[in-house]
Amino acid sequence: MAVLSEEQMMLREMAREWVDNESPVSAFRSLRDHRAGGLDFAKWHAMGEMGWTGIVIGEEFGGTDFGYTSLGIVTEQLGRNLVAVPLGSSSVAGSAIRLGQSEEAKRTWLPRLAGAEAIAALAIDEGPTHNMRFRTTVHDGKLTGVKAFVADGSAADIFIVSAEDGLYLVEKAKGVISSAREIVDSRDHVQVRFEEAPAVLLGGPLLTATVVNYSAAVTAAEMLGMAESAFGQTLAYLKQRVQFGKLLSSFQALQHRMAQMFTELELTRSAVEDALQAIDEERSGLDLATSLAKALAGETLKRVTREMLQLFGGVGMTDEYDVGLYLKRAAVLEAMWGNASYHRDRFGRLNGY
Repeated sequence: MAVLSEEQMMLREMAREWVDNESPVSAFRSLRDHRAGGLDFAKWHAMGEMGWTGIVIGEEFGGTDFGYTSLGIVTEQLGRNLVAVPLGSSSVAGSAIRLGQSEEAKRTWLPRLAGAEAIAALAIDEGPTHNMRFRTTVHDGKLTGVKAFVADGSAADIFIVSAEDGLYLVEKAKGVISSAREIVDSRDHVQVRFEEAPAVLLGGPLLTATVVNYSAAVTAAEMLGMAESAFGQTLAYLKQRVQFGKLLSSFQALQHRMAQMFTELELTRSAVEDALQAIDEERSGLDLATSLAKALAGETLKRVTREMLQLFGGVGMTDEYDVGLYLKRAAVLEAMWGNASYHRDRFGRLNGY
């Protein structure tokens, strides 16, 4: 477990209270039913005012430079209630700019991202599964290619795009064509086609790999928050649901299943927090840490949401309950930045197996 500073513990409590009061799961339901794939800009700007959108951006650009462990704390709380905001993707995109070689891009975009005045999206993968081979090309500063699944892309002002030779910044302007995609989690996903779009080089393939690691770690934090919430809701249901004249929580077989899930949640928390700390400490083993975190987060969230469905029983299949919302979001996040199988294989290869 990470040892949090006093400021980080305060941030966690603040984020948890804000999410529960200002953005319960019912807020996501309303967004899904009335503006599918949309973004609640009022909540986004509120996050900017609280400093969350600038957590990993330097103070010289208007951010707080509070680090990825702190970003993970907030992202975990957002995941608990399925809050539909692009905090993770836009923050990692900001890191790509900050680590990149373009001083003009830093001056132009980092203050806007830190203040929630702009949104950045990551356009990395070119197919439905994570793959670090890219067909997107750049000639004479013009980028051409297709990114099939770009999360939070419809509201983005800029895209951080991977190509054969590195990572580029592309503004949503001439040469950028986006079309909405309907994904099972009812969140904002688009396909983006770049047709000789003006592009600014941020860095080579090493920067691309770094951004992918950061994204995997932040996504794992969101998955941890979702798993924690799904576990808590299931436990509460077992404590009040009566079957055969007894509370479901009194059955030893169900107690064992809940105990196993709790153990896996704690192991996942350790791995996720270690990956986030590895980013902040600039450790050499970041690849290993992020693969372990993403693999465990994917497997744990899958197990907890499926157990949630089984233990709720027939009512869990209805839209009246939140079970399906967590189950669908879990399926999407598992595929993003590599599923558990991908990361277990990567972990093995990095260890020489």
